[in-house]
Order: sequence, then structure tokens, then C-alpha cells
Amino acid sequence: MALLRLRAYLNRTLKNLLILIGKIFHTLAMSQTNSEPEVQSSSAPRPPPPFDPTEPSVPISYPIKTLEDLESQSYFNSFHYPFNKASVALQSGSSSSLPNRRRLLVCHDMEGGYVDDKWVQGGTNPEAYAIWHWYLIDIFVYFSHSLVALPPPCWINTAHRHGVKVLGTFIAEWDEGRVICDRLLSTKESAHLYAERLAELADSLGFDGWLINIEVRLDIKQIPILKEFISHLNETMHSLVPGSLVIWYDSVTIHGGLRWQNQLNEMNKPFFDICDGIFVNYTWKENYPRLSAAIAGDRKFDVYMGIDVFGRGTYGGGQWNTNVALDVLKKYDVSAAIFAPGWVYETKQPPNFQSAQNHWWALVEKSWGILRNYPKMLPFYTNFDQGHGYHFSIDGAKVSDDPWCNISCQGFQPFLEFADNPSPGIIQTLVDLTEASHSGGGNITFKGTLGDNAFFARRLFLGEIPLENLSIFCTYSVRSEGDSQLGLSLHFSSTRNESTSILLTSGDFNQFSGKFNKVIPTHRLERPGNSFGWVLQEGSIALEKGDILTEIHAVCYRSKYESSELRPARSSVKYFAELGHLTIRTSEKNLDFLPSSSWLVYGQFIKWVSGSRGSKALSVKIVWKLKHGTGTAFSKNNIYVKKVTKQVEEVAEYLGTAHVEAFYVSDLVVPTETSSLKFIVQMCAADGTCQNLDDSPTFTVDAEGRA
Repeated sequence: MALLRLRAYLNRTLKNLLILIGKIFHTLAMSQTNSEPEVQSSSAPRPPPPFDPTEPSVPISYPIKTLEDLESQSYFNSFHYPFNKASVALQSGSSSSLPNRRRLLVCHDMEGGYVDDKWVQGGTNPEAYAIWHWYLIDIFVYFSHSLVALPPPCWINTAHRHGVKVLGTFIAEWDEGRVICDRLLSTKESAHLYAERLAELADSLGFDGWLINIEVRLDIKQIPILKEFISHLNETMHSLVPGSLVIWYDSVTIHGGLRWQNQLNEMNKPFFDICDGIFVNYTWKENYPRLSAAIAGDRKFDVYMGIDVFGRGTYGGGQWNTNVALDVLKKYDVSAAIFAPGWVYETKQPPNFQSAQNHWWALVEKSWGILRNYPKMLPFYTNFDQGHGYHFSIDGAKVSDDPWCNISCQGFQPFLEFADNPSPGIIQTLVDLTEASHSGGGNITFKGTLGDNAFFARRLFLGEIPLENLSIFCTYSVRSEGDSQLGLSLHFSSTRNESTSILLTSGDFNQFSGKFNKVIPTHRLERPGNSFGWVLQEGSIALEKGDILTEIHAVCYRSKYESSELRPARSSVKYFAELGHLTIRTSEKNLDFLPSSSWLVYGQFIKWVSGSRGSKALSVKIVWKLKHGTGTAFSKNNIYVKKVTKQVEEVAEYLGTAHVEAFYVSDLVVPTETSSLKFIVQMCAADGTCQNLDDSPTFTVDAEGRA
């Protein structure tokens, strides 16, 4: 981050210069006329008012910029605070200590932070930045140059879903940082106070700790209090959030000088000794990882050697050579901290973001290997959604054609292997955001050529699900062309270290003879409202005690009955199929949702504004909770509205998806003839099942005589 300071300084200087030039031109323009300055027309657009976090508005994520705001706990009085709570907890086992192996920390630094990801209920950019290679990551750090960078809930939700811990950032830099540190480190009591404020934020918002970056020169007399701050933050975090982390950035030394060491040594080890790890600056030399490992001893995996993907002085040059540094760190068996993987996105690497991102992370995987497996528990559901797209579907029916982005909606991401320049005979496998989706905004597409008697298997997931004398039920949706067919193979290991492969297929069994241990037929499910050609298949597998689900593969093949016996088998024919979703659970029966009468749904901050031709616009915060008891909150809720007139009730219009028990409707246009608005909250369970709209809780707003 040392060189980031230079970049930030240059950006700030350029901005100030442009402002100064603008003022000069304005003054010159005013001096060249003898008339009074023209009064701005009342119809001219007014500049937006300053952001007031206490006023109702479209929910956003934002950082805390001053110690005063941190100390006062004003964030908790913000209108936006309830929307910024994470709704997905770490999977069982992931909330404990980190694995005893080298690890990969990824530090987000994307265009300064809080871009498309700041829109808590989703934005409108279908090509917004996202990460989906979570199986290669252990820790995700949200970074910005504001004092307290609070991770937007979308990052927390999807990282937790995949078993990845999430940290926020506390940073003090430049002259302002010196002033901040003078106040922070004025007394032991002040250090404890601010440490407790940071821990409280992490606990309340649902993330897992902090990266601490003090990039200013300190008086040596402040160092003992700085250590007190780190130690108290570490202890408080561990008490409030078991398994949480506090990581120190290699910046100020134990003597108070701002000198990046680029290794773990006696100048920064006292900080390392009182927290959970160190993020080493990224201009290290080849032997520094070995030296750092020797200093760390049995804590060598807590040393995260920095790699700047932009390449600013980093070992190996970063960018497409990031794996060069990773290979060295792997050799010396220490952990890595990749800084700014958004380089691929920011620099618009060809040919497009999807391809370039997959290619770049494939280099990381080749060097570092797969670090985590999932799924690890049932039910398991994924719609392969990456958290952005050009349309949105629910249960096979398209509900919106609007482009969107919301990383909270990201489903479990598949372990797809990257193929650079695949040969014509290989079936390409990719997440497709343009074709119709079964649920969310994406699917997995398989396309290429395939012979009549051939089949092609592609890895989807590497799991660790222990199963005890259970039957599991697998449901998946498929769209295909011609005689192209798609099945699933599940691989199991037993306590006797025996491996079993079972194929679920709707096709002819004979063509798979000897290729799998067992072939099980699926049956077709009929679902009302299903459209766009999606076919739902379901099959069940009876398991023995001690079986563990370890792998899930898609299997591409052709329908045998479509081939004529009068012609020779074709060796190369166009193949196309799409996998829309996958559910694995232990019950064939869908979840019984609570009746709508169990819920209390109400509106807050109701505001009407008059529009043109008698229309009006409504803004309202919709809140729902169980009438009795707390119950289990659903981490996903679809929100609809029906505009009711005296003659007819319109079809439900999809408004968005909520991941907390509240949703803010902003400036909803209400036609003149509308007498009332019925808002519907559709609960969605962990297995992907959504409550029937007619049975979902509702909230009605009278529209007559408003505005």
C-alpha cells in the first residue's frame, strides 16, 4: 500500500487542480460582462442535497470517515443501518479457526470501493464487478481509503455462503491520519474505546474482523498505546465473534517510523505477536518469505505476503504474472495476500471481463490449488447466479427484463475448469448471463459437438457432505436443443475408502453400461408457471452409513431413441444444453411455509409525491416480522406489488429481492386510477423453494386521495 499513497496523492492533486481551473474560468466569465449575473431558472435542476444518513432514501453502504462518528455510534442511528446487516452466517465449521495450511487472503480495492456494491437492494449495472472463485479464497478484506471501511452486506453474504471470512479495514494515512492517531492513541482508555467501537460494528453487521493499517509516522511514546489498541481489539473481537480475525498491515514500525519492512522481522513482530496475522507489504524480495517463515515459527501461515495485482513494485510484476509470486510463496509454505484483483476489471483486460477473470483466477488455481470444498451441508441449492445479469427469473418464469446487480443474490459458484482456446471437439462450459435463466440471472451452458455414443463430464462441485443412512433427492432444471441431454453424476466415498459414482439420467441406460457404478432414472416434475422450455428432473439415491458426497459433475450425452438404427452413429454433432439450478435435500417434500397470518407486515416513512397527469409516486419502507416468537428468518425474500383499481387487480410486479426483513420502495409510480397497492413478501427457503404468492404475507396501502 506504500505506492497506493502516491496514486491517491496524485488523484487528489489533479482533482484540486481541476477545481481551481474551474473557478478561474468562472471568474473570467463573470468579469467579461457588465450585466448582473443571470438568475438561475426555477426549472433548472437543483444539485442534490448533502447525504443525510438519518433521512429515508434508497439503502446504501458507506464508510465511517471520522473518529467523531465512530465514537458517537451515529452509524447505528442511520436509516441505512438495518439494511446493511449480513443475513448469511458462516457455514458450520468455517466460523472456527483457520485451517492449518498456507492460506489466500484477497484484499478488495476496486475503484476506491462503494461503487455498484454500495446499492444494498441492488444496482442497475449488469456488468458490475464481482468475484466468483471463492473456492480459492480463505479471507476477503474490503478496502477503501476511508477511515473505517465497512464491508457492504453483499460481500459478506456471498463470502459467508462459500465459507470465506470477511474483514473490514481501519486505515489512518496522510496528515489527517496523524491527527486521528493523536486522538486515538492519546490514552489507554481512548485506545480501548475505539477498539470496542470497531468490534461492536463487526458484531452488529455480521462480519469477521479487521485489517489495521496505520500508515503514518508516530511518536515512539505512542507505540505502547498502539499495541494496547491492537491487543484490546483482538481480545474484544474474539469475545464477541468467535473465530474472528485482526490482521496488522506492515507499515509503521515498533519505533514509530513509517518504514515498510516487506517481511516479518523484529521491527513489526511485536504487532504480529498480539493479533492474528500480518499483511506484509508487497515489494518483498525472493528470500523474504523464507526469512519471514523462520521468524514466525509455528505461526508461518499467519504471515500473508502481499502481491499487488497492478504490479507496483511487487515481486514478479503482478498482473498476468501474479502466479510467479504465488509459486515462490508456495515454495516457502507461507500465506499470500492478493491486493486489488479488480485490476482485471479496471483495466478492461480482453476479450471481456468474464473470460479475463476466469483466465486470471485459473493462474491462481494452477499455482495455489483449490483451498476449500463445498457443499458441506444439506439442503444444497444453487442457481449459478453470479450476482449480476440482464434479466431475473424465479422458478422458471422471467419476472424482470431490467439489467441488475446484487452480489447478495450470488448462488454457490461452480468449480469450472478454465479452457484457454478449447479445441473444436471439446464442449465449452460457461456461466451464461444472456440466455434465459431458471432462477436469478444466469445458468451453466454446455455447447460444442458430441457424438451419438459419447458422453462428456464436467466438474461442478467438490463437496464434503457426510450422510448417515439417508436418501437424498436431487432436483435440477435443463433446457436443451434437439437430442442433447444433460444428467448429473454424484461421487461418494465410504469409510472403507471406496469410491462410488452414481448417474442420474432421463435417457437410455444401456449407453452408460460399465461407465458408472449405478445409473438411476429421473422423473419429470411439472411446475405451474414454468416457462422458457425448462424441464425439471428429479431422482433419489439411497445411501449407506458413512457415505460422503465428494463430487458433483454434469454429464452431457444424446438421447439414444432419437438416433435412427438405419444410419451409422454420428461422430460429431452440434450439442447445446443449459443447467438452470440444482437442489439436493433429504426430503422429497417441500418446506411448509408459515401461513401469511403468522406475519406482521407494516409500512414506515410513507411519502407521496404528485406526478404528471394526476399520477403520484410512493416511497415506503416495508417491514415484516413474526407476530409470535422470533423464528427463523429467511435470508432471501422476493418483493412484489399489485396495483389495484376498482375494476381489476393487476398481475404482481416484481420489485426486487430483500436479504433482511425490510425493503425500501423508492418513488414507485402509481397511476391515477389505482385505488390501492398490495405489497407481497415472498419467503424463499434455503433449498430454493419459494412460497406461493397467494399464500405470502401482504401489506396494503390506500392510494385514493393521496398526494
